[in-house]
Amino acid sequence: MRPMIARAPLALSTGILLCAPLGAGAHPHIFVSTALHMEISADLLLTAVDVTWAYDELYTMLLLDELGLDQDYDGKLTPEELDQLEGYDLNWIPGFEGDLYLSKDGDALALGPPESLGVAMEDGQFISRHRRPLVQPVAAQDVLAKAYDPSFYTGYDLQGGVTLDQGCTAGITAPVIDDAYQELMEAMAKVPADAMDYPQVGESFADEILINCPEGS
Repeated sequence: MRPMIARAPLALSTGILLCAPLGAGAHPHIFVSTALHMEISADLLLTAVDVTWAYDELYTMLLLDELGLDQDYDGKLTPEELDQLEGYDLNWIPGFEGDLYLSKDGDALALGPPESLGVAMEDGQFISRHRRPLVQPVAAQDVLAKAYDPSFYTGYDLQGGVTLDQGCTAGITAPVIDDAYQELMEAMAKVPADAMDYPQVGESFADEILINCPEGS
């Protein structure tokens, strides 16, 4: 058993644990286009990260069907239907990190619970936004950020981009996909076929985001 955000529409609303056969974890089952905005204060402290998740069209369709929304299948939701989705994917079980990891000088940075920034439907995709404040703001320079699911059940990308305040910039290093899949296969080969836990190799598929705040910015 592994603590995680629930990965299926019904489980998302209940926050239950979900396990699946190991063989099902060789590739992501949910795809999320991610956008990150780094909130940086005037004195160049990183104070929070605003996160946008745009779920793939198939998952969005399953989610709407599960909740009985968009009954006319026009890809548009009424204000009342959007209200039903508000905070829907922020019902996290204890210990779930929100698939967002920050560190500096090798030390993990603690993030507070998610604060909803609203939901929307755009081009057939469910889009959810939330804010993660840092428990203790730190100098933004050289903070390393990664968005990933350790189990690799959900695949995140940075198609939404990374933006920053105060003239700071983000250096993004993409993963070497062939190497990441090789690591996944090697990890799976070491686990019994009837195991219920995924190898925790999701980080190997994550983009690395390094913050740079030039002097005088």
